Amino acid sequence: MSEIAKRVLVSAVLILLGGLVALLQSYGLPAVRYAGVAVVLMMIIEMIICIRHTDRARIWQHGNWFLASVFLAWLCLMLVAIYGIGTRPWIVLLLLVTICAADIGAWFWGRVIGGDKMWERISANKTWSGQIGGIICGTLASILYGMIGTDVFMAQLLWIGISVSLLSQYGDLTASFIKRRLGFKDFGRILPGHGGVLDRFDGWIYVLPLVWWVLI
Repeated sequence: MSEIAKRVLVSAVLILLGGLVALLQSYGLPAVRYAGVAVVLMMIIEMIICIRHTDRARIWQHGNWFLASVFLAWLCLMLVAIYGIGTRPWIVLLLLVTICAADIGAWFWGRVIGGDKMWERISANKTWSGQIGGIICGTLASILYGMIGTDVFMAQLLWIGISVSLLSQYGDLTASFIKRRLGFKDFGRILPGHGGVLDRFDGWIYVLPLVWWVLI
């Protein structure tokens, strides 16, 4: 099976799991909150494992130990953030829909249009066309999410969609930067075609803490 086929299959499974979580939430169970906590916990565990497997000489070069420590601390902050935001499941689902749409849009339009790279030294596949496509797709998904729930257009979702889509892509770039500095391709192998949980959910890196900070 090709990497693209694996990526599509795993994405379909994740979408089904997301639907199951939403269904359980509709029956009054705090499924969204605890599913989010479980995801962030797995991200933290993956990062700890990666640090342990990083060559000792490399981890002490150029302040990489400090970079890895700060990133791990930030992931712990994400755990606090998702636990707090989880009391408002509709917001978590909005973020999930927006980030997924932005990720898919960036991947698709980056491959179709191509063009200049954003930061080739950090991520060889990220292009400016992909970023723009991701922002457009994420924003549209945010607006549609609001219209499905309320049947009206909410202008604030336009700005939320743009902001979340942009932040999610810079979370992706941050994860790519960490991987390059520590010398590995993926954070894990649990999701074929995607890598680890941290590879798949790196779009949350800035979104969760900042949204939590706005809401508290």
